[in-house]
Amino acid sequence: MRDYSIICVANKNEKNMSQNIEKITLEINGMTCNGCSSHIEKDMNKTNGIINSNVNHETGKGEFTFDTNKMGKEELINAVNSIGNYSVVNGIEKEDSFSTTSDTTISKESNKNKNQFDLIVIGGGSAAFSAAIKAEGLGLTTLMVNGGLDFGGTCVNVGCVPSKNLIRAAETAYHATHSNFKGIKPRGVDIDFKQIIKDKKELVSALQQQKYMDVVSDFENLTMLKGWAEFVDNKTIVVDGKDKYSATNIVIATGATTNIPNIEGLNKVGYLTNVSLFDLEEKPKSLTIMGAGYIGLEIAQAYSRLGVKVRIIEFTDRPLRSQTSDITDVLVEQMKSEGIEILPNFRAFKFEKRGKDTIIHCNCPDGSTTQIIEKGHIVVATGTKPNTSKLGLENIGINLTKSGQIIVNKKMETNVSNIYAAGDVTNTPPFVYTAATEGNTAVNNAFSLSKKSVDYTSLPWVVFTDPQIAGAGMDEIEAEAKGIPFEVSKLDLKHVPRALAAQDIRGFIKLIRNTETDKLIGARVIAPEGGELIQQLSMAIKFGITVKDLAESFYPYLTLGEGIKLAAITFGKDVSKLSCCAS
Repeated sequence: MRDYSIICVANKNEKNMSQNIEKITLEINGMTCNGCSSHIEKDMNKTNGIINSNVNHETGKGEFTFDTNKMGKEELINAVNSIGNYSVVNGIEKEDSFSTTSDTTISKESNKNKNQFDLIVIGGGSAAFSAAIKAEGLGLTTLMVNGGLDFGGTCVNVGCVPSKNLIRAAETAYHATHSNFKGIKPRGVDIDFKQIIKDKKELVSALQQQKYMDVVSDFENLTMLKGWAEFVDNKTIVVDGKDKYSATNIVIATGATTNIPNIEGLNKVGYLTNVSLFDLEEKPKSLTIMGAGYIGLEIAQAYSRLGVKVRIIEFTDRPLRSQTSDITDVLVEQMKSEGIEILPNFRAFKFEKRGKDTIIHCNCPDGSTTQIIEKGHIVVATGTKPNTSKLGLENIGINLTKSGQIIVNKKMETNVSNIYAAGDVTNTPPFVYTAATEGNTAVNNAFSLSKKSVDYTSLPWVVFTDPQIAGAGMDEIEAEAKGIPFEVSKLDLKHVPRALAAQDIRGFIKLIRNTETDKLIGARVIAPEGGELIQQLSMAIKFGITVKDLAESFYPYLTLGEGIKLAAITFGKDVSKLSCCAS
């Protein structure tokens, strides 16, 4: 099912009627003869709420007059889709319709003024915009209510865009002072930190406008509000404690924010998060970063390469604890070589100010305690928490995880029938691209009988350190836990001609195959620009491509992608004993 269009206008000649009447014209696929159109008319005229049906198979259009007191637009469309093999495609014409009550005329615009919508989207990030775009395509009146960050959400304002921009700037600085080739002597670099931040801000502002606000600027059916939404009941919200709005269905897409640990003195000494860190216009003398996950590691390396002394405190035994140790070993070695101090198994239990310095009291791996002096800033990168505390979810009985995430199934459905959720506020993978898919899916499933599910089996992900860490599918630990018979091939980059030519052999390519089917079920890559490899491995997992298929495919020589072929060959052969023409 794709788009349809509808416009309601007041018909002043129709008064003293007990019905709210609208007329809609739909394009319908699947009709081949007059019998088809008659079939649809007959069935639709039996449907409660339908006043009249006029269907023409030659034009492919159906015109339906209906009572909005008895059915909505989405119910009408679902009724058409449920007849035989016919399906609504999109609206061809914007039909005049009328909506009247006793001594009163009502238009679509006046319905908006009465704060009634087909859909309410709470949030303003990727999931929310994706939901709004889908809703506009379906001709649904939509209210988007956004509190907290500017429209665009985390990714464009304080997450993906600013962090990757700074990472690339830092890489440029690093390569100006480091060379893999003995014959090339770098002469250093002059870093204008204030200009870097200025450029970052300009990029964020431009993309926020171009990729979010401009996209929806001409949407006829979308209303956008700044404010905090709270549920009154499952169909009603109140914004900033003042105005009430209602809708048939509601999508929660409020995202997540930095989780601030409850540690004595932390709130008193002052700290930064990725939100405030990226706005510093003066280069900090030093940073102590609390946490060694995705965000902490990316920040650490970027700011270190821009000339900041960086320390990482991690309470587990190693950075990026969610990945196997062979991956983190490569990254830790690289970061230590760049002068980044990493303290695993250190747990901060108290912060205090001593003059201009911050004193961090920590439990050490051996059970003793120590004091760490930070003369610059503390950066909290200890994960995220969902933005649910102000939503009044207790008023509608939404089920949450222990960490406060909204529990959804793969259809983005919550335990409340007309409430859907998408993005980082849910128990799904926290990526901007999954959020966008989830927002679209939520609206589709809210207003269509044709339900969609989100499949995360082959989901690709990247950590933008140097070398980059990327993955798709399961690793060997997950495969073992699920009882899948598997085999692992691990190819060090020293066996990849492209890496040898670049004199940069940091990392490896790891493939996991099902030994019964030979299908690829997982992949991990740690390599310079390793993120550029992971999509083809994700597609291989998604479409059930075998390792034999990978090994027998053509790959351009002296590309990093050739390493995939070599890793596939390594399941059956010792690649170190093969020539560059291995097959």
